Formats: sequence, C-alpha cells, structure tokens
Amino acid sequence: MDLATVIGIVLAMGLVVSAILLGSSLLIFISAPSALIVIGGTIGATLVNYPLGSVLGVVGIFKKTFFSTVENPSEIIARFMDYANRARREGILSLEPLLKEIDDAYLRKGLQLTVDGLEPQTIEEIMQAEVDYLEQRHETGAEIVAAMGAYAPALGMIGTVIGLVQMLQSMSDPSTIGPAMAVALLTTLYGAILANLFFNPLAGKLKNRSREELLTRELIMEGILSISKGENPRIIEEKLNSFLPPKQRQSSD
Repeated sequence: MDLATVIGIVLAMGLVVSAILLGSSLLIFISAPSALIVIGGTIGATLVNYPLGSVLGVVGIFKKTFFSTVENPSEIIARFMDYANRARREGILSLEPLLKEIDDAYLRKGLQLTVDGLEPQTIEEIMQAEVDYLEQRHETGAEIVAAMGAYAPALGMIGTVIGLVQMLQSMSDPSTIGPAMAVALLTTLYGAILANLFFNPLAGKLKNRSREELLTRELIMEGILSISKGENPRIIEEKLNSFLPPKQRQSSD
C-alpha cells in the first residue's frame, strides 16, 4: 500500500473536518441534494465523455493509486547481471529453467522470446508494442480521473445556481431561504473538495505511477535486448545503470 496517498488524503480531510468542528457542527455541512448534484452530475458527465467500459475501470484505477508497487530498478539490474553472466557461461538456453520463477509477465515474455532465438529487432518490436499500449492505457486512466476533477467544481457551480434560483423564487417565505442557500453553498464546497483533495491529486499520482512503470519496462527491454545480442555483462551493467541517478548506481566489482 502506498502510505503517501493514504496519509495525504487522511491528513487533508482530517484538517478540513477539524476546521469545521472548531466552528460548528459537522451535520450542517451534510446535504443530500448537494451530493446528488455534484457526485451524480460528475459521474454522468464522465459517462457522456468516455466509453462505459473505461469509466467502470475507474475503480481499478483508484485501486492502483493505493496498492500499485513498482520493483526497485536496482534489484532489476542485479537480476539481469545474474542472467547475463549465466548466459555467457552456459549459453542462452540456460535461462529457460528460470522462466517459471519470474513473476513479472513482461520480463518473462522477453526472456522467453530471447530463449526462443528471435532476432533482437523482432524482440524489440514486440516488447515496444506492449510498452506503447501500456502507456496508452495509463494515459486514458489518468485522463478520466483528471476529467472528473474538472467536472466536480463545474457541477458545484451548477448546484450553486440552482440553490440561488430556488432562494430567489421563495423570497416571500423566509423559512425556505436558509435551505436553498445551503444547497447553493454546499454544492460549491463539495465540488471543490472532490476536485482538489481527491480527483486531481489522484490523477497526478497515476501519472507518476505511469512514469515509474514505463521506466521499469524500458530498463527491462534494454536488458533483454543486450542479452539477446550476447553483449558483455560489464557493458550490460553500464547500460542499465544509466537509467538510475548516479547515487543509486551499483557496480558488480
């Protein structure tokens, strides 16, 4: 679980709720009409803009921001050094027994293609296609969440207009002014909270997750291609280390 995401949401919501409780009761900030306008409207607008399947996949996208983990690049490099040394000593076919021990489907597929004897150019084309489709899926997911972050405050403003219209229509009855005004203000509040504490930050987190995963995929692809070309393990290590900041680079010496 990503603690930064959990801590950030809990901290932000906790401070907002604490500020409310210091000045009044939390109950006065609960409004079913406001929630219906903002939440229902945001979901509806999202469904209009994106295919149903993509919108339904948002649940999995949100899960990814909390539970997705990316393997440490240093550990991947260490693993490739073992593969490269083994292939150099015993031949490329010596990697085949290791395939069943690899959990990463992308890495396993790349090694399988290498063991099968495909040309490096063909391996690169196949693996690059997977990277391209992965990047496209990630961009779509982040785009949907970012769009919800744009719709939520807009629906909040629509709710404000609705509340003001209701208030102006009933100016002759002072007892109805308060509830109508509450709907007008709370919808704006709900939209701002959803956009700025949830949707927009989560969209940013998804983009960061995508960059991390794409870097890992590019690192794996470079390692696979180097092994398939029969390059010296020392050269492979130098190539893979170039993906890391200088302080994180390791040497097998």
